[in-house]
Amino acid sequence: MPDRARDDLDDGRRETEDERADRNWLEVLQELRVLQTGTQILTGFLLALAFQPAFADLSEGQRAFYLVLVVLSALSAIIALAPVALHRALFRGRAKPIVVSYGHAALVTALVAVAALLTGVVGFVFDVVVGAGTTWVAVAALGGVLVVLWVVVPAFVRARHYSAETRR
Repeated sequence: MPDRARDDLDDGRRETEDERADRNWLEVLQELRVLQTGTQILTGFLLALAFQPAFADLSEGQRAFYLVLVVLSALSAIIALAPVALHRALFRGRAKPIVVSYGHAALVTALVAVAALLTGVVGFVFDVVVGAGTTWVAVAALGGVLVVLWVVVPAFVRARHYSAETRR
């Protein structure tokens, strides 16, 4: 487990393994809060759409895509809340490092779901407002920005950080 070994490196903090697990859990919770807020806003937007008069004008394909987005929205919320459920199940079980690792995996999975959800919602709106041709351009552009900011830049920063660490 390279992440665990890296986490055990001396980073100048004087903390026990339990204190480190508590700190990491608080960081996971903060990231969950940020992710959950955005997901809740998107879910509210999607749920409100079904009760708009113009919803009846959607094609069958658009309605099917809408329902996929609603399910994806619910799944992203469920995935993002899974670490909290595990924490409750293991409460006082002295398993915080397991909860933190699970929380990390759930957050990465939730980010993938939210990326698909964000892209899908933008695609849906573009499809309804301007049609399919422009939709693909918007989805591709948004997907590109998403991949650059959520995958490429973090990978680059991570590689530079650990490369600099090994030179010390």
